[in-house]
Amino acid sequence: MLTGGPGGGKTTAADLFRREIGDRVVIVPESATLLFSGGFPRCTESSAVLAAQHAIFHVQRNLEDVQSSLYPDRILLCDRGTVDGAAYWPGEPREFFATLGTTLERELARYDGVIFFESAAVGGMDIEGGNPVRTESIRQAAALDAKLRQLWSRHPRFILVRHHSSFLKKITFGLAELDTMVAGLAANRRRPAAGKGRLRR
Repeated sequence: MLTGGPGGGKTTAADLFRREIGDRVVIVPESATLLFSGGFPRCTESSAVLAAQHAIFHVQRNLEDVQSSLYPDRILLCDRGTVDGAAYWPGEPREFFATLGTTLERELARYDGVIFFESAAVGGMDIEGGNPVRTESIRQAAALDAKLRQLWSRHPRFILVRHHSSFLKKITFGLAELDTMVAGLAANRRRPAAGKGRLRR
């Protein structure tokens, strides 16, 4: 599972990795981007944000389940996961999980590994890119990065890809970590007693 603050490079990494290893993995796209680019309203009013995060959570879960059903023999590479919404929630993270009838621990357990791409905003760098639905300022992106990292770092297999002044070096390091993780999961799948071996369970 790939996550991180806005402008971290995770979507670029996922696309490059898919191109590199072909049909061994299948990408689960970011549900928020799908919804907002498809016309779902993006508002700042508190109750609207709550409703939007509920929708994103359920779309994310169902996207993962659909891809898992369609491609049972492949490793799912998720562009964000169900935990991310807690960082965008206007209240405390525990309220987010409680209203959805789940817990942080339960959602973390859905994923076999987490690679966290730290936002360029942490280094004070511009985060503008090819995602037209990204609206965060550098300050907001850095704050979101910290919240997301606090949540996801509780996963037992959490890998941090730190911000680097060279995006190429950062992506190269991130892809190497991703390749190692996917190779390990693929090896586990070949053992009779292994689990599902995916970047999400």
